[in-house]
Amino acid sequence: MTTIDLNSDLGEGYGAWQMGDDVAMLDIVSSANVACGFHAGDPRGLMATLEQAAARGVAVGAHVSYPDRVGFGQRNMDVAPDELRADVIYQIGALQGLARAAGTRVTYVKPHGALYNTIAQDAGQGDAVIAAIRAIAPDLVLMGLAGAPILDRARAAGLRVVAEAFADRAYTPEGALVSRRQAGAVLHDPETVAVRMVQLATTGVIQAVDGSDLHLQADSICVHGDSPGAVQMAAQIRQALLARGVTIAAFAGAA
Repeated sequence: MTTIDLNSDLGEGYGAWQMGDDVAMLDIVSSANVACGFHAGDPRGLMATLEQAAARGVAVGAHVSYPDRVGFGQRNMDVAPDELRADVIYQIGALQGLARAAGTRVTYVKPHGALYNTIAQDAGQGDAVIAAIRAIAPDLVLMGLAGAPILDRARAAGLRVVAEAFADRAYTPEGALVSRRQAGAVLHDPETVAVRMVQLATTGVIQAVDGSDLHLQADSICVHGDSPGAVQMAAQIRQALLARGVTIAAFAGAA
């Protein structure tokens, strides 16, 4: 029987400004990528999300980012390796403390936004993130883009890795995500996305933006929590996967 993880980016509100419906999403996903304050998230809001994750047995990951609240972590930054290493350690440590108080624990790390896309290919910044994880908690799993070199670099450094695919994003024939600046980069129809994810989970194939078949080995599927209709999309994906006999389970255990 096929098993796959379903994850979402959560804890991304800030004060009075809410983003996404964390409570509803936590009833659907098996893993929660929780913001760490650098691109989004305030301590009280993060604590609430972590408590809700703990109550449902949802695994928690540190969603580390460049220090870019204004740009929501979507702007590329030329950060020196030692600075990036310290930034990532700081974020993981902060979320670990909140998680412990909420009755759960951090089990993996998923970089956010521009940092995620940069380290997929950039060896210098990728190695800084790997070094940060090894320094603070080498048992944490690194989640990265399926097929990207960062996964091999992390494995070589002794980390366990999980390959991720995106439900609501279009892919190039080479396996990269289509830039959000291009039309059609983000997919919005829940039924279409659900069909794509069932195909991916059961055959390892997804259709690229040019119509060609792209082979991806993915252990986890992400639905962005801040996208319009995200909860509906995640629910439809979950229902479609279960209907095809696919088991949904976290790759890293909860508390």
